[in-house]
Amino acid sequence: MLLTYLKASRDLCGTDSIIFSAALAVCRIMGAKVSTAGRATGQSSAIPAWRRRIEERIAKARALIGRLVRFRSGNNRPRIVRTVRMAFAGTNVSMSQPDIMQKLTERIDDLTWWWI
Repeated sequence: MLLTYLKASRDLCGTDSIIFSAALAVCRIMGAKVSTAGRATGQSSAIPAWRRRIEERIAKARALIGRLVRFRSGNNRPRIVRTVRMAFAGTNVSMSQPDIMQKLTERIDDLTWWWI
């Protein structure tokens, strides 16, 4: 019966659905518990994984920009200072440099242009 459905399948999405349905039927017959929580429902409202990852990166960049702007405005709380250090990790910029505010503005601009 599975072979009949697979021959009639026209695309990869259909083949995937057929195989998943067959596997789910076998699991139900055997009495095994199956979680379908991570499976796409096939609805057009489902957000693709690549878009979700990009949106998460943009959200993180916005949060970082917000903290850098707060530091530039004079907020020297430990969490903000840690974030500024993290933003300049791997560079030759240190917090004690006299032009740190200029470097900070450049970093904010770089992050802003990354996701625009």
